[in-house]
Amino acid sequence: MKDKINGYIKLFRGELLEDCVPFWLAHGRDLQRGGIYTCLDRKGNLFSTDKSVWMQGRCAWMFSRLCNQYGGKEEWLRLAKSCIDFLNAHCIDNADGRMFFTVTEDGRPLRKRRYYFSETFYIMANAEYAKASGDVQALKNAQKYYDFVLNIYADPSVDPYKITPKVIDSTRKSRTLAPSMILLNVSAVMRECDPQNAARYDTVSKSLAEDIVRYFYKPELGVTLENVGYEGEVLEDIASFRVVNPGHSIEMSWFLLDEAIRSGNSSLAETAEKIFNDAFAAGWDGKYGGLLYFTDYKHLPVEAYEHDMKLWWPHNEAVIAALKFYSYTGRKKYFDIFETVFDYAEKHFHDKRYGEWYGYLRRDGVPTEPACKGQTYKGPFHVLRMYAEGDRILSGIVDGIL
Repeated sequence: MKDKINGYIKLFRGELLEDCVPFWLAHGRDLQRGGIYTCLDRKGNLFSTDKSVWMQGRCAWMFSRLCNQYGGKEEWLRLAKSCIDFLNAHCIDNADGRMFFTVTEDGRPLRKRRYYFSETFYIMANAEYAKASGDVQALKNAQKYYDFVLNIYADPSVDPYKITPKVIDSTRKSRTLAPSMILLNVSAVMRECDPQNAARYDTVSKSLAEDIVRYFYKPELGVTLENVGYEGEVLEDIASFRVVNPGHSIEMSWFLLDEAIRSGNSSLAETAEKIFNDAFAAGWDGKYGGLLYFTDYKHLPVEAYEHDMKLWWPHNEAVIAALKFYSYTGRKKYFDIFETVFDYAEKHFHDKRYGEWYGYLRRDGVPTEPACKGQTYKGPFHVLRMYAEGDRILSGIVDGIL
């Protein structure tokens, strides 16, 4: 087993550092205006110049993380700083402090959404960059926006935010999983990069994990729901409230496991394991292989037209989660799941000719045409994080420290 794991470590490092990282350095950087382009076709050619604000933050976090994990490389840190500088110069709306969703290549605002994921990735980027570079102001920016987002999470309707709810509260007051989930991950990054304030991040993380389990995890149904009533009610007669996103649930399961290990909460670890197992069972396509994007827990039709497609990121998250549960429990079934998912992804997503991964496959595993390596939602994040985190977990298993 040790030889097999060492083989995967070598493979992961090679595909990360000799394939994916060079792909984005060669094709994504905007050396004139700063930041990164992510709308790239199969060969890495640019097909749209608009910039995703999410991806500026995700890229800055990822390349800072690479510095912190593998040792600082000037080229990586320059890219991270370029993305953060672009965010600071162009992506913050001075009217209310919130951030845009997309901007032009030179930073003029295009779209702003009710969600605050641009802000959460800005927090992660600044915190990780501060750890990599020692930039005190970057850490202050991360701390400021951490407080900012927590205030919105507590009450998105108050001034100056006044975020319009997705569904009118007076008709159907509801909750959505994603905000709690992403903030749990953000809190983990802040704890690692700002250890002097770890106690605060511990408190917030505990509360977020409790919210996730209390409202969204439905053990009696064997699912974690994306949308519920405000008190966690299951609204089974409404299609959008029956939706399961297996990739989200799988990703969240390893966020919860990390929190359980940190806090010594064995009950939370058991819940995280159940969430992972349920999500994998719900999402794995027994006919073609791979993880379906959306399912309906009652096996009724799903509203989202892309529900039976295969997207890159659920497979990245399943690899991370399976390895974490294998490391934590020692159960071989999780290593088997890891190999099943990774074998599928290597065969169908990894483009060995031009590098990196396809973003979108049809249900039968054939890439959509024309194929792309990035767009508004896909950039140098999930794939790279999978390889880096997988390397870290597997190396820890071999070294006997995890």
